[in-house]
Amino acid sequence: MLLQPSLYQPKISISYSSSFPWRTSNFTPRRSLVHRTLPITCSISEVNSSGTVDFKRRPLINWNGVYRSISLMENPDLGAGTVLALCDKEGKKLTKWELCRVVKELRKYKRFKQALEVYDWMVSKGEKFRLSASDAAIQVDLIAKVHGVSAAEEYFQGVSDTLKDRRIYGALLNAYVKHKEKEKAETLFDKMRVKNYAGHALPFNVMMTLYMNLKEYDKVDKLIFEMKEKNIQLDIYSYNIWLSSRGSEGAIEKMEQAFEQMKLDQYVTANWTTYSTMATMYLKMGLKEKAEDCLKKVEERITERDRMPYQYLLSLYGNVGKKAEVIRVWNTYKSNFPNIPNLGYHAVISSLVRLGDIEAAEDMYDEWMQIKTSYDPRIANLLMASYVKDGNFDRAESLFHDITEARAKPNSSSWEILAEGHVREKRVAEALTCLKEALDFDPSKRWKPKPAIVSSFFKVCEEEGDLASKEVLESLFRQLGFLVDKNYASLIGLSSSDGNGYEGDEDAEDSEVLLNQLQSSV
Repeated sequence: MLLQPSLYQPKISISYSSSFPWRTSNFTPRRSLVHRTLPITCSISEVNSSGTVDFKRRPLINWNGVYRSISLMENPDLGAGTVLALCDKEGKKLTKWELCRVVKELRKYKRFKQALEVYDWMVSKGEKFRLSASDAAIQVDLIAKVHGVSAAEEYFQGVSDTLKDRRIYGALLNAYVKHKEKEKAETLFDKMRVKNYAGHALPFNVMMTLYMNLKEYDKVDKLIFEMKEKNIQLDIYSYNIWLSSRGSEGAIEKMEQAFEQMKLDQYVTANWTTYSTMATMYLKMGLKEKAEDCLKKVEERITERDRMPYQYLLSLYGNVGKKAEVIRVWNTYKSNFPNIPNLGYHAVISSLVRLGDIEAAEDMYDEWMQIKTSYDPRIANLLMASYVKDGNFDRAESLFHDITEARAKPNSSSWEILAEGHVREKRVAEALTCLKEALDFDPSKRWKPKPAIVSSFFKVCEEEGDLASKEVLESLFRQLGFLVDKNYASLIGLSSSDGNGYEGDEDAEDSEVLLNQLQSSV
């Protein structure tokens, strides 16, 4: 059954207005935890002497208020601990369960730094909150995201070997895969095999995601066969990764063979991710009819409160070139959900831009700016990039200035888009300033400019005889360690030392949803 707006909801259409105002022109090593068995600190029910469940003893849950106080802090630099300390001072007794629920919600919305700060505060209270091996696994994941893999390794080493179960090993493996640390991931996975921590699908799925991102598709097949030989049941993620891997190498027949095997597996049922993955692969091969058939299957498998399929449908119908379908799905999405998240607006604006309907994309941006709860620079970047591509640099710059004047924060890519516009018009000094701003905006120092933009910048420097500007950027890249990456260095025409390959390809982006789903299991 295809998506249709409710009969009792007014149909929402994209209007074309003239309301668009700018159209005309240091880590410190954490002390090791003393892990103990997690006590039951927050029972939601108890069985009384008569054998019935007594719900009267359920404690008052106020985690949501604490979460809001942390997530809406005016000055996040003060840290989540200041909110928790104030609660303590006011006599609000927070349980371990409540704080872990706060952490779960913060992780859900990618507020990893604040989630880690909640754990820091719990650790600082010593015996008041007894942290378990499961908590240690979550901290490995958070530390890797906030401070990097080295910090996560240091924390992992500080945990007692007797408490290192498959969850904490899995969290570190996940961190290695996320950061493309292939050799470390393979070594750890071998240890997990020896310790019998790899007797289920999750670690195999994580490793298969790594190999798919590295385009080592044969190794994905080998892991699938290993699972079958060891009678390890493939789950839905295993099959989805396998399908994505075979599709990414252009082996459509092999992908369809894997899908047939999936249909014969009585323990697995294809979900919307399965069909969206196949639709993506069919589109890459230019098989639009098969892609559209898969998108209909996606729609049939949307559950009542799941927003994510709508966002994939908006993007994929945009790739197919079906504007009417994009608008239909958007209308249904809005009729089913009173509030659309930033990702939803990003998906529809991105599709409209790809379809060449910039005016509709601008109207949608206007709408988003009126209702957004938080600013996402990636949405404005879609329009800015489109303007630069079409040679309308003044419009891109005007939008950028409107953003900063509204006290919204651009990101590194916002500055990179401006740099590209300056490069196109051979303004070397301005382009260099924007690239430096882009690098300064990334606190992790892991963001790299696109090789094509850097190469164009170097070429313009040579054409304009401004070798000094080229040397400034090259020196900055060496200082930041970018040129350790041999592939990246070769793409921008510079020499390098040994390092790992540049992983900015589309296949890695396609598999991101699968890896995120796997990470949610930690």
